[in-house]
Amino acid sequence: MTARSPAWKFAAVILALLATQALTLHLMGQPAIAAIGLRLWANDPLGPDNSQQLADWYSLSHIVHGLIFYGLTKLFFPRLPFAARLALALGVEVCWEIAENTPFVIGAYRRQALAAGYRGDSIVNSLSDSVMMMTGFTIASRLPWWASIVLALLLEGVAALVIRDGLVLNLLNFAVSWPALEHWQAGYRH
Repeated sequence: MTARSPAWKFAAVILALLATQALTLHLMGQPAIAAIGLRLWANDPLGPDNSQQLADWYSLSHIVHGLIFYGLTKLFFPRLPFAARLALALGVEVCWEIAENTPFVIGAYRRQALAAGYRGDSIVNSLSDSVMMMTGFTIASRLPWWASIVLALLLEGVAALVIRDGLVLNLLNFAVSWPALEHWQAGYRH
């Protein structure tokens, strides 16, 4: 597809990526929805509904993914149209959503204080995470660059204050064992 491809071609790519994500997670054995049924929001990051419902506190980090991906695609692929950069960003997000539900990543998360019971995402939650990324990407396209940074910091700050986690803290925990951070996160009580 070229920069002049009709928008419907990019829309078809986006739908194909989301369908691939859903099918792959299904084949990996992830449930379509939570065992207790579908709800809009899962408020407790330690609860059985976390990563199972349409949205949860980690949805904020997927919006931040979108803010970051917009900036990166604008920096490295400035001539690509918005829809092409969105499709590229979604491809990266879909790859992450699939990787996040592998035994290796699930095991790595379980070693973290807030994710001891993590069993992966429901398909609905995972697809919602991708939609949240696309939302962040779209928001970033309409904001000045500095406002996107402020929004990302605000979303990360809210998650850190409310649930003692977020994208940056999650990445830190994933990369290295930091006992002080683990101790602070273990003190979370909903």
